[in-house]
Amino acid sequence: MTDRSLPHPVPAAGLAQAPVPVASPGPWAIAWRRLKRDRAAMVALLVLVLVALSCLCAPLYASHVSGTNPFATNLNGQITLDGQARPVLEPSTTGLGLGMTPIGPTWRWGPYMLGADNQGRDIAARMLYGGRNSLLIAGTATILTLTLAVVVGLACGFFGGIVDGVLNRILDVLWAFPIYLLAISLSIVLIAQGVTIGPIEVKAGSLWLPIAIIGIVYVPYVARPIRGQTLSLMQSEFVAAATALGVPPWRVFFKDLLPNVVPRVIVMVPILLALNMITESSLSFLSIGVQPPDASWGTIIQDGQGLLYSRPIVALAPGLAIALTVLALNILGDGVRDAFDPRAKVRIA
Repeated sequence: MTDRSLPHPVPAAGLAQAPVPVASPGPWAIAWRRLKRDRAAMVALLVLVLVALSCLCAPLYASHVSGTNPFATNLNGQITLDGQARPVLEPSTTGLGLGMTPIGPTWRWGPYMLGADNQGRDIAARMLYGGRNSLLIAGTATILTLTLAVVVGLACGFFGGIVDGVLNRILDVLWAFPIYLLAISLSIVLIAQGVTIGPIEVKAGSLWLPIAIIGIVYVPYVARPIRGQTLSLMQSEFVAAATALGVPPWRVFFKDLLPNVVPRVIVMVPILLALNMITESSLSFLSIGVQPPDASWGTIIQDGQGLLYSRPIVALAPGLAIALTVLALNILGDGVRDAFDPRAKVRIA
C-alpha cells in the first residue's frame, strides 16, 4: 500500500534560520545600565545606603552598645576606663579652671566612643538619631517639593491661560524671596506657635513644620523647568497627533506629558536631597529647625559650638557627616543625570 501522506519539509543545507526577534531594552533599563557603569556613582550610592542603615540602627546602638539615653542629661554620670571610674563631666583644667569639660572620645566600641557633649550625652548615639531625623526631613521635603512642582508645572503648561497666569504669579512671589530668608521667616512664625488649619493641628516643635517649610521654599526652582518642558511637549508632533485623533485630554496628560517629565524629576532628586539637608541643618543650627528633645546634625553642631577648643569632635563629627552625605548625593546626582541624558558621555558598548 502506497503512503500518500505529504513528507515533512527538510530545511535546505546552508540556509540560515530566521533570527528570533529580541525585544530592545526600554529607556529605564538603558538608564540603569549606564548608571551601573559609573563607578563613582555606585560608590556614592553605597555610601548613602550605609549612612541610612547606620542611622536606622540608632535604637539598637543606644540600647546595646552605648547603654545611655541620648536625650537625657547625664551630668553626674560615670564611665569605667581601664578599670578606673571617671566622671563624664570633668572639672576644667584650662584658663581659670571654672566649669566642666565633657569626656573626650574613647575610640572604643562602647559608651562615649565619640565622647560626650556639655550635657553628658553620648555623641555617637545622638549622631545616629540626628542623622535619622536629618534624612527623614530632607527626604520627605524632597517628595513634597517634587509633588507640588510637578502638579504646578504640568498645570501651567497644559492648561495655560488664566491657570498659567495665576500659578506663575504665586511662583514669582516665592521666587522674589531669598531661600534662607523665606525659610527663616516661616520657621520663626510657625515653629514657635504651631499651625492649626480646621481640624488639623500641628504642634510647635513637630518635625512636620520644617518638612513643610523646606518643601515649599524650593518649589519655584523645580516647577519652572517642568513648566518649560511641558510647554515644549505641548508643541510636539505626538501631542498634536493625539489631539487630532480625539484622544481625551486626561489621557494626553497622564500618558504623553507625565512620562516625559518623570526623567527630569528623577535627575533632580539627589541634588534636591542635598539642598534640603543643608537647609535643615542650617535652620536647626539657628534653633528654628528641629526642636528639643529631638536632634539633628544641625542641632549637634550647635551643641558643640561652645566646645570647639576643648572637645572639637562634638561639632566636627556631624559636620563631617553632612559633608560626606552631601558629597555622595552630588556624585550620585551627576551619575543619574548622565544616565538619563541621551548626550551623556557614558555609553553602552
